[in-house]
Amino acid sequence: MDLTYIPEDVSSCPTFGNKSCPPTNRHFHIRVIMYSIMIGAMFITIFGNLVIIISISHFKQLHSPTNFLILSMATTDFLLGLVIMPYSMVRSVESCWYFGDGFCKFHTSFDMMLSLASIFHLCSIAIDRFYAVCYPLHYTTTMTISMIKWLLAVCWSAPALFSFGLVLSKANVSGMQNYEILVACFNFCALAFNKFWGTILFTTCFFTPGSVMVGIYGKIFIVSKRHARVIDNMPENTKGEVRKNLSKRKDRKAAKTLGIVMGVFLACWLPCFLAVLIDPYLGYSTPMIVLDLLVWLGYFNSTCNPLIHGFFYPWFRKALKYIVSGKIFSSHSESANLFPEAH
Repeated sequence: MDLTYIPEDVSSCPTFGNKSCPPTNRHFHIRVIMYSIMIGAMFITIFGNLVIIISISHFKQLHSPTNFLILSMATTDFLLGLVIMPYSMVRSVESCWYFGDGFCKFHTSFDMMLSLASIFHLCSIAIDRFYAVCYPLHYTTTMTISMIKWLLAVCWSAPALFSFGLVLSKANVSGMQNYEILVACFNFCALAFNKFWGTILFTTCFFTPGSVMVGIYGKIFIVSKRHARVIDNMPENTKGEVRKNLSKRKDRKAAKTLGIVMGVFLACWLPCFLAVLIDPYLGYSTPMIVLDLLVWLGYFNSTCNPLIHGFFYPWFRKALKYIVSGKIFSSHSESANLFPEAH
């Protein structure tokens, strides 16, 4: 966070106590390009995740423990695109916060909550896939509806308590005198962290769930290759060969899809969390435009999630066609056998 233009104290504010916007020299055509990219990302985030929400909620055939986790994650990503990204877009492009101090606290709290909830959901989905691929005989008794409800409760409550508690108590900016002057002098609204809470956030909300996902993917990959070798060594006329080959393809698909989800997750969030961890030790010298770029890179993870589902899951594409064509409003469409590949 570049704090070079901050006055030494509140009395030195350029508007004598009345807030103004931080200085910026961004040209008009640059702002148009930024708005276009961000609006496009918002549209994909909102519409793509809305398709997932409607599909899983409407079609009974898609009601499964895994899809309930996907539904909940799509809800967090949808809310991020609908409630958070529009205001963040104006803040990032105009380098100013026009929506008041009270809404700033809500926005930053809700922003961090939804971003962390999306990460926790990805970790929960990885755990679900781990049991489905590595312990298929115990999956139905382990990943029960009660277990899914417990996972969802953690995915929502833990980020909410952490985010709102941290922002409302101002513990994350405790001891940051320059930040307090910046808020007092300018229309400024952005998350900032001191050394202690930056380290806590990186460790508990990124490194830990990220390590769990990496470990789970490694295990799934190893088990999937083992299953493939066993099935390949079976005689061609073995009873149930078609069913077993289908299982092999599902294992490989689960491993591949989870690997891509994890790769996109790391690519989107690692730079942002590294900045949160390192910037306090660099005297908050990272330019604000760089921090904004890293935050939006994290937002793009919520944009990519429905794209990954659309590319790898036929049920998503078929549900999209039904929604766009209006067939979803036909009688008994919720119970129709539309997705044989969903099982």
